[in-house]
Amino acid sequence: MGAGDDDERAVALLLGREPLGRWNIAVRDDAGQPLVLRNAPILDDGTPMPTRWWLVGRRAVKAISHLESTGGVRQAEHEVDAAQLSDAHARYAAERDEAIPADHDGPRPSGGVGGTRTGVKCLHAHYAWHLAGGDDPVGRWVADRLTTADGG
Repeated sequence: MGAGDDDERAVALLLGREPLGRWNIAVRDDAGQPLVLRNAPILDDGTPMPTRWWLVGRRAVKAISHLESTGGVRQAEHEVDAAQLSDAHARYAAERDEAIPADHDGPRPSGGVGGTRTGVKCLHAHYAWHLAGGDDPVGRWVADRLTTADGG
């Protein structure tokens, strides 16, 4: 679960609901609030969870939602090297799958970043992994766009 009662309340508030599985805070914002969660690959009810890294910080979620609403997913797919993206999906899936207990015999998550096998599905998921230290070319692309939008 989270790091404590305050974190559990903060995450539930950011999600608008209680989390459905185990998680920990992977990245905090400058104020110390949760920014990125690392999710367990299997939810409490046995459902596969393909999204290992989950962006929860309100400002970041809002900024990336705006980027997505203005064509960011298509633009990222066009501008990011397809081979680098494919490699990123494979690395993401491998890291997530390593966290599945060896004795797990139920359904398993599939796909790479955000559960997709190819292309870009969700800029939020790519950016979350990037913030958590993942080598994600789409996450870097998003970070560049956010820096430019902030005037920095």
